[in-house]
Amino acid sequence: MPAQKATVAAPDGVVEALPLRCSLVLTRVACANGATRAQVMRDFSQFLSHKLSPAEWRRLALQDIDELLSAGLVSQVRGRLMANEHGNAVVDAFLRRKGASGGTWPETRDGRLIAKGLGIEPVSLRKLKALLSPEGLRAFILHKTYGLQLSGGYTPAKLRAQLAVIALERAFGNKIKTGLGAGSGFSAKAGRLLAGQLSSRPRDLGSDGRLVAALAAEAVDARQTDAEALRVAILRRLAEQALKEEKRPGRVVASSVEKPVAANDAGLPGAAMPPTRRPDPAGFARVVLAIARTCADGWAGNLKAPIARVWKQIAEAHPEWGLREAEFKSMLAEAHKAGHLLLATADLKDKSTAAEIGASAITYKNTQWHLIRIVDAD
Repeated sequence: MPAQKATVAAPDGVVEALPLRCSLVLTRVACANGATRAQVMRDFSQFLSHKLSPAEWRRLALQDIDELLSAGLVSQVRGRLMANEHGNAVVDAFLRRKGASGGTWPETRDGRLIAKGLGIEPVSLRKLKALLSPEGLRAFILHKTYGLQLSGGYTPAKLRAQLAVIALERAFGNKIKTGLGAGSGFSAKAGRLLAGQLSSRPRDLGSDGRLVAALAAEAVDARQTDAEALRVAILRRLAEQALKEEKRPGRVVASSVEKPVAANDAGLPGAAMPPTRRPDPAGFARVVLAIARTCADGWAGNLKAPIARVWKQIAEAHPEWGLREAEFKSMLAEAHKAGHLLLATADLKDKSTAAEIGASAITYKNTQWHLIRIVDAD
C-alpha cells in the first residue's frame, strides 16, 4: 500500500505536501531530543545501503534537511535539529497519531513507522503494542498479506488454521471456507502441510511458530525470520518507495524564484529584492551551512567548502535575497563573529586551487578567511 505524503499548510502557501523521503527525515528529527545530521544519516543508512552509496545517501539527506529548514518545519541549535510545533504537527498527520509527539526513535521506528510501512490504519495503542512484539509483528504481516482475521487472537495455531484454509482456496478456487470454518477441523500437522503450500518452497516447517515466521519473512522479503530482520525489510520497502517517488518541481522551500543571479554578481541595478526578504543572521548561517555541506571537500570531521564555491550556489538558489558578492562575504564575517558558523584559512601553497581560494578571500583586520568549516555534533 503506497505511503501517503505528509500534507503541509505553510503560511505563504508554497508548501503543499512533503515528499515521502522528507517526511521520513522529519519523523526522525521530531523524535525526543531531535537529531544531528550524522544521526539522521546513520539511522536510515541500513534501509538504503542496498540502493545508495554512503555518499549518495549523505547528499540526499543533507538536501532534505536543507528543505525542511527552509520550509520552517525544523530549527537548529548547536548542530542539533529539532522539529518545531508546525513540524511536529506534520509528523502527527503523517503517522496518523494524535498529540503523541516526542517518542524515542526506536519506539517510533518499530511502532508507527512499521505500521506506515505495512499500511495499517487506524493505528490504535493496542495495535502498536502488538507490533512491538515478534508474534504481533508476524501476525500483522500475514494479516496484510493474506487477509487473516486477528480479532480472535493471533497465536501461531490460530494463524496456521486460517492459512490452511487460504491454501486450499487457492488450490481449488472455490468457497471452501463455508465448509471448513476457520480451519479448526484440520489436525495441526495437516494444517501445517496445507499452509506450507503458500511458501515459495512448499514443505512442512515442523511447528506452527516456524511456519508463521517463515511465511512472514517471505511476505516482506526478509533475509531472516527474526523480528529485527522483518522490521528492516519493511522499512527498506518504505525507503525504496521514497527513493522512487519523484519530487515536486517546486521543492519544499519558503519561496519560489524566477531568475538566478550571475555567479560573479556584477549586479544588475535595481535587481535586488527588498532587504526584508533576507534572512536573519542565524537563518542566513543555517542556509549557508546546508549548501556548504553539499560542495565541501575533505572527510568527516574535517569538511571545508571554499567561500567562492558556496557563493555561486547561494546566488543561484536565493536570488530573492538580492545579495552582491561583497555583501555575502560581509554577512559571512558577521555570522562568524556571532558564532553562527566557522570560517577558516586555506593552505595558500596549493597552486591547483589558487584561483578559487583567491576568489574566496575575506579580509578582516589582520586575518584572511577562505573556507567555511562544516561542524557536525554527534
